Amino acid sequence: QVQLVESGGGLVQSGGSLRLSCATSGFVFATKAMSWYRQAPGKERVWVAGIASEGTYTNYADSVKGRFTISRDNARNTVYLQMNSLKPEDTAVYYCKVNWRNTNYWGQGTQVTVSS
Repeated sequence: QVQLVESGGGLVQSGGSLRLSCATSGFVFATKAMSWYRQAPGKERVWVAGIASEGTYTNYADSVKGRFTISRDNARNTVYLQMNSLKPEDTAVYYCKVNWRNTNYWGQGTQVTVSS
């Protein structure tokens, strides 16, 4: 079965950094694009960043462009999100996602809290 497990969240002050990881199993990771989403309290889940299967092409939501970097290690079946210059509005539960055989799979999420 497909499994995605996020880690690396925590409490950080404004301007700080965190690196999130998403360890995956149950599908051919190296052939699939991966994405990060987040959901703030009282808000809908929104897309944050995406990366192509080979890692060459990445794209980002305007709200995080220039601050966040998505990357992947196909040898470890893991996708990362480096988050710098964090702001209180980045506070959310962060999820990784893959579409495998026309189905979206999500991890359990990891909480990121940015204090002012």
